[in-house]
Amino acid sequence: MLRKLAALPSGRVGKWVVIALWVVVLVPALMLAGKLGDAEENDNSAWLPGNAESTAVVERAQKLMPADSVPAIVVYDRAGGVTDADLAKAQADAEAFQGIDNVVGRPQGPVKSQDGKAIQTIVQVHKDKSGWEGLGKVVDAMADVGEKDANGLGFHVAGPAGYGADSIKAFGGGGALTTITALVVVAILLITYRSPLLPLLPLITVGVALMAAEALIYLLAEHAGLVVNKQTSFILVVLIFGAATDYALLLISRYREELARHEDRHEAMAEALYRSGPAIVASAATVAVSLMLLTLAVLNSTKGMGPACAIGVLVGLLAMVTLMPALLVACGRWIFWPVKPVYGAEAERKESVWSRVGNAISGRPRLVWAGTVLVLAAMALGTLGLDASGLSNKDQFTGKPQMAVGEEIRAAHFPAGSGDPVYVVAKAGAADRVRSALAGVSGIGAVADPVVRGDEAVLLGQLKDEPSSEAAMRTVDRARTAVHRIEGADAQVGGSTAIMVDTENAASRDSKVIIPIVLLVVLLILTLLLRAVVAPLLLMATVLLSFGAALGVSSLVFEHVFGLAGADASFPLLAFVFLVALGIDYNIFLVTRVREDTLRHGTRRAALTGLSSTGGVITSAGVVLAGTFAAMASLPLVFAVELGFAVAFGVLLDTIVVRSVLVTALTLDVGRWMWWPSKLFRHRDDALPSADETGQVPAYSGR
Repeated sequence: MLRKLAALPSGRVGKWVVIALWVVVLVPALMLAGKLGDAEENDNSAWLPGNAESTAVVERAQKLMPADSVPAIVVYDRAGGVTDADLAKAQADAEAFQGIDNVVGRPQGPVKSQDGKAIQTIVQVHKDKSGWEGLGKVVDAMADVGEKDANGLGFHVAGPAGYGADSIKAFGGGGALTTITALVVVAILLITYRSPLLPLLPLITVGVALMAAEALIYLLAEHAGLVVNKQTSFILVVLIFGAATDYALLLISRYREELARHEDRHEAMAEALYRSGPAIVASAATVAVSLMLLTLAVLNSTKGMGPACAIGVLVGLLAMVTLMPALLVACGRWIFWPVKPVYGAEAERKESVWSRVGNAISGRPRLVWAGTVLVLAAMALGTLGLDASGLSNKDQFTGKPQMAVGEEIRAAHFPAGSGDPVYVVAKAGAADRVRSALAGVSGIGAVADPVVRGDEAVLLGQLKDEPSSEAAMRTVDRARTAVHRIEGADAQVGGSTAIMVDTENAASRDSKVIIPIVLLVVLLILTLLLRAVVAPLLLMATVLLSFGAALGVSSLVFEHVFGLAGADASFPLLAFVFLVALGIDYNIFLVTRVREDTLRHGTRRAALTGLSSTGGVITSAGVVLAGTFAAMASLPLVFAVELGFAVAFGVLLDTIVVRSVLVTALTLDVGRWMWWPSKLFRHRDDALPSADETGQVPAYSGR
């Protein structure tokens, strides 16, 4: 059955049928993929869990005040002190702001600072389903008003609205990210294959897969309730480029070898797909299942990312085992120009880098794996300094956008918590008691009189600390404790700071729940694939150690090299899922080959032949994946830079050190016990090959 399936996309007629089917899919996909941005949701519901207290406050407050509104804090400044003309302009601007779509109510202010160097106006902006994009349009319109005839008066829009506007501009670099990622892939493929033509086929196939995946995700977002936001969209691009290109590398490498064994390229591709297909499918399935487990998250931004990225991986897999083989066969051997594989030509037999690495390890494998473990464990100690408690709004950008500048000016001239209060919604009959309790909370300044509509009341409390600071978040915790104690009040605390608290709590819960489940599921997949117990346990241990080392080094780099303030609350979970799922990939590619060779040579000899045979292609795949994730640094977002660096570094660490050195050394030391309790465990170990023998191992044959 597997041989028949492998022959379909590589047949003389089948290849044209497959290409035609993908063309049919591509036509509507091109139209639907472009609409994915329209289906994105970047409002609170797209990020927070539905049962978050801050989300409930938004829903209850809609009856009492403008629905889902956020403050845009307009800040004017002049170093020599603002003038009466400046104050008059600010007043005129406040009137003009009311004519902008989605501006609700009358602005508060303008208010002159006590030192006379700044002016502040607070404008409420309705945050509709377009989320950040809608806020960006409002802030741009406000900037057009504020910067006109300014005569040297500084103008900035801070607060949640300013943050949303700058965020949508930062995510607007998604098109550039796609271009940069594609260029990275092409550059690495050119170096790998030394062919100007061959890289075009993986790039075309990845592009088709990306369009098809985005179209499918759009349909699910529109008609099946899948939540997609900007964060998911840019990670999807990177993941499809990286994972799908990895599968292409493995397939092309095997196809090149089979062309030397088969005169007919159709037969060569059928054999290549039959031999390499199971490892590729197992790898993609592991990644997809791990990503699907993110649906167990309560944080909507994480929950929606799981199925969307899993779809991307599976569509990329489908394209690489159908369209890619069809294109390769349709093009013929000339696609490998200038070094075309020649039928009947024997592979050049020479000692490779990986055979030399294997020979070095085989001398003292126990010393090698023990030393490697100690080094990785020392690197993992850096995780003790990782601060993943979340970032303030101004710290979420790698540069200093206008919002961050505005926040600094506002903090220097006005009370820290002004303009972005804590919202408390309660039963009208308990409004006075709630007001007294809120006023008594440490960190809360003035509390406004309650606004009552029917049986509900809303109260606004000014924070003494900057709203997105750690101190303000702890104030929200104290406020919730205080108002929840009031019997019959049904009081709930919301606002921008409360949203940050709920996000951090949800991310912490998701990590504690999902990480153990991912580990268990991946372990089960490895156990079924290898039909053993010891090997899966050892492989999982190496991947966990690799993850810890990557996270530890990343933590040190974030703080001491990049100078970042910390990490997003969801960063540890996403880094874990990507590194564990993708890291297991390379172990699957290596150990499945070792398992095949064990039948002929015994485990210890197979460990060396497997490393020598797969080392080059797996390393190339790791470099491609690392390069695509590193491209995320092109976005001016701390989250993108941190996740990109951590995954890129972790993949390289896993590919070069963990997979080639640690796993090989463990296999050499443990021997046939790797396969316990399967029948392979009872297969005797042949003597280790000599250095000359391991240096003459042919390229990956998979036989």
